[in-house]
Amino acid sequence: MWLRLAALAALAIAPCVHAQAPSPIVPPDVLTLDDAVARVARTHPDLRLIDARRGGLQADFDAASLRPALRAGLDIENALGSGDARAFRQTETTLTLAGVLERGGKLDARRTLAQARIDALALQRETQRLDLLADVARRYLAVAAARARKTIAEQDIAQRRRTVAGARQRLQAGASPESVVLTAEAALARAELSRARAEQQEVAARQHLAALWGERAPRFDIAPADPLALPDIADAAELAALLDGTPELAQFADERRVREARVRLARTAATPDVDWQVGVRRLQEGGDMALVGGVSLPLGAARRAGPEMRSAEADLAALEIERESRDIALYSTLADAHGRYRVAQLDVQRTRADVLPRLLRAEQAAERAYRAGAISYLEWAQLQSETTATRRQQLDAALDAQAALIEIQRLTGQAFVAAPAASPEGTTP
Repeated sequence: MWLRLAALAALAIAPCVHAQAPSPIVPPDVLTLDDAVARVARTHPDLRLIDARRGGLQADFDAASLRPALRAGLDIENALGSGDARAFRQTETTLTLAGVLERGGKLDARRTLAQARIDALALQRETQRLDLLADVARRYLAVAAARARKTIAEQDIAQRRRTVAGARQRLQAGASPESVVLTAEAALARAELSRARAEQQEVAARQHLAALWGERAPRFDIAPADPLALPDIADAAELAALLDGTPELAQFADERRVREARVRLARTAATPDVDWQVGVRRLQEGGDMALVGGVSLPLGAARRAGPEMRSAEADLAALEIERESRDIALYSTLADAHGRYRVAQLDVQRTRADVLPRLLRAEQAAERAYRAGAISYLEWAQLQSETTATRRQQLDAALDAQAALIEIQRLTGQAFVAAPAASPEGTTP
């Protein structure tokens, strides 16, 4: 619900809806979760940084595709010295062209390694985007949570105002002391303080959310959302089967290609390259011309390439262990989030179906009894406090479930959306 991972594939999300009003003051935008996701996906520097790295990796690929440079040289022999002056007529000038003949597939190995790094960048970006969108969902949930707490506080205020009105009636009738009215007014003041605290929390949460796309003075309001709407999810074993397709594990396939390319490149170093040189030599004394040439081959190339080969092969062998370790960590996180979600979901459902309806009926009965003089103020106020505390407990459980659901969606790459359903009267915060 809170993390629309379907938006990862296509970011063409409808723009925010602007309310129209005749007032010259522009009303705030109504921001949905998809709108927030789109803003972060377009502007967040972490994603733009990964895109910027692509240019550097492409330059590395272009450099890896270059063959060894040719070298032009000029050699002059017997030009200066001592002795018979005729020696200067024996000056030899040689113009050469030299290069390196790569052997063992070094060019292909370099290009394969550079291309593998470019390919791995896409999954790195997807992983980064998943983490960012999960953060968006958590901050969006914090705004919705503050709004829900404000609604609970307003319901508590309505209850406390009825209590104050009832206490004043009893005071006027001489059936209760003034201290009861003052106590009821103090409880009303605490409820109003809770509402003010929730309003301030909502302002802070909206500021925290807007910071993700660099907005310093947010003027938006989030779309109506019900944190108590919890979707049904599959068993942990079924969700675990989806882990293999997540970017975090899919990255290991790309990393394997990178390390295999490193091994191949290291092995090519065991085949020595051939240095060649050709040129034209001119003999000064007779003006004769001659061709010259030569080749050279380094010795001990296989022995020198051995350490690099062993290092690359060790890194490749360790990759499977790294993947296994990451798989265990991801499954542990998934199992924990799934368990927390199921427990919190049960808490929300049972509170909605069994606990709150009875408390609401009891509170209404207590109000009638108090006005009739059958019970004391403390009994009625205690039931009101119990109802408010139960609403808050239900909301806290729902928020814990939503946080666990965000983590499950981040891990599995699947979006779970609750089917719209009308909540029983008085059970939503």
